[in-house]
Amino acid sequence: MGLWAKSVVIFNAIREHGKQSIRSLADRTGLSKSSVHRHLQAMDRRDRSPESSLWETPAGRAWLIRLVVATLFVFGFKRGVGAETLSEFFSRLRLEGHVGCSPSALRSVLHTLERLLLDTAVAWEQEGIAHGEIRPVIGAVDETFLQRMMLVFMDLATGYVLMEEVAADRSYATWCDRANARLTTFGTEMLSLVSDRAKALIKLAHTGLRCPSIPDVFHLGHDLAKSYALAIFGRLRQAKRELEHAKQGLGKLQKNIQTDSAQVAQAQARVAAWATSVNHWQEVGRAWRQHLSNVSGILHPWQLVDSIRQTSKEVEEQLRAEIKAIETLLETNGLPRKQATLDKVQKQLAGISALVDLWWHNCAARATRCKKPRLRACSRRLQRCLSGIHAPDSLNLSCWRVGKRGRQSMPRRSSGPRRRLRDATATSRRCSTTIAACLYVATRCGQRYITSIVGL
Repeated sequence: MGLWAKSVVIFNAIREHGKQSIRSLADRTGLSKSSVHRHLQAMDRRDRSPESSLWETPAGRAWLIRLVVATLFVFGFKRGVGAETLSEFFSRLRLEGHVGCSPSALRSVLHTLERLLLDTAVAWEQEGIAHGEIRPVIGAVDETFLQRMMLVFMDLATGYVLMEEVAADRSYATWCDRANARLTTFGTEMLSLVSDRAKALIKLAHTGLRCPSIPDVFHLGHDLAKSYALAIFGRLRQAKRELEHAKQGLGKLQKNIQTDSAQVAQAQARVAAWATSVNHWQEVGRAWRQHLSNVSGILHPWQLVDSIRQTSKEVEEQLRAEIKAIETLLETNGLPRKQATLDKVQKQLAGISALVDLWWHNCAARATRCKKPRLRACSRRLQRCLSGIHAPDSLNLSCWRVGKRGRQSMPRRSSGPRRRLRDATATSRRCSTTIAACLYVATRCGQRYITSIVGL
C-alpha cells in the first residue's frame, strides 16, 4: 500500500468513526502505530486552509492531479511558461502542502509527462495503423527557429503533427528523407502539400512526395499587406496629424479677438481640407481591407453568397479580378505600385485555385467508396455534379476518376448541414508553429468550409 493509499484509509476511518487514538486507528486500518502517527502528523501539516480536507478524499485527489497535469500541459508545454512561474501559481493556490510545487519537482514532472506523451503518441499510431484507420494526408510543412531549427510536418485534416524534428538544414534532401520516413511508417500517401514558395518545399511536393504543391494563402495575404498597408495607413496617420494641428491653429485664431476674419476663414478651410483627406484615406483603408477579405473568401468550393459550386478555373478568374481591383485602387489613389509583389502574387493564384478542384476530387473519391445504404443516393448525386471537374495536371492519383463533362453548377443550395470551421496548430513544448491552409476533406455531401491554419 502506497503513501497516498494509507493516508486515504486513515482519513476515511476518521471521517466514519470520528476522532480516535493512534492505537484505535491502527487496529481499524491494519497499519502500524508508527505509520499512523506519521500520517496524522502529515495530515495536520497539510490542513492549513478550509479546502484542505477536500484534497484528502479520492475524488479531491483525482481532481488535484488533473489540475496539476492540465496546468503543466497547457502552460508548460504549449505556452512555454517556466517552472518558477508555475511554482508560484500553485503556491498562490495553497497547494504546496499537497503536491510538490518546487521548480525542480515541476521540471521532473514535465520530463515525465513529455515521455508519457511521446509513448502515448507512438502507441496510438501503432493502434491506428493496425486497425487500418490511416487515410491519405493533406499535409503542410514549415520550419521554425527557436534555440535550434525545427522541421514541422502536419496533417491539416486532423491537425496531427506527423513530424517535428530538429535539423541542421532545411534542404530538399533533409525534408524528403524525414517526410518519406514518416509516410512509410504510416503506410499512406499525400494528396497535397501546403507550404510557402521555398524551392526546396516545392520540389519536395512535386518530386519527393509526388503531389501538388499548394501555395499558402496566409503568405499571399501577408505579402500584399506588408507591401501596401504601411503606405495607406501612413497617409491616414499623416492626415490625422495635420487635421489636429489645423484644429489647434483655428482654436488659437478664434480666441484672439484681433484676428482678421480672412485668416479665420483660411484656417477653417484648412481644417475642412484635412478632414476630407482623413475621410478619404479611411475609405481607402476600408476598401483595402475588404479586398484582402475577398481574396480569402473566394477560395471556397462554393460561392459564399449563393452556395453555387465553383471550379478552380472560376476561382482563379475571381482572384485575378480581385488583384486587378487592388491594382486599380492603388493607382487611383496615387500609391506606389510595387510590381515585384504583384507579380509574385499573380504567379501563386493558379496553384492556390487548384485546391478547389483537388477538394472536389477528394469528395468524389470518398463518395465512390461509400458503403452506407442511406448515403449511396447522396453519393451518386455528388458524383454526377463532380463529373465535369478534372484533376490538376500535376497529379495522377489512382483514387481520382475523371468523368464526362456535366453541369457547371449545382441547381440548388447544398442540403448538407453546416459545420464549424476546423483549425489546428502544431504544438510542442518548444514551439507552436505551422503556417498552412487547406480545404477539409468532406465525408458527406454538403457544404464545407475553408480551413486556415496559422502558427504564430
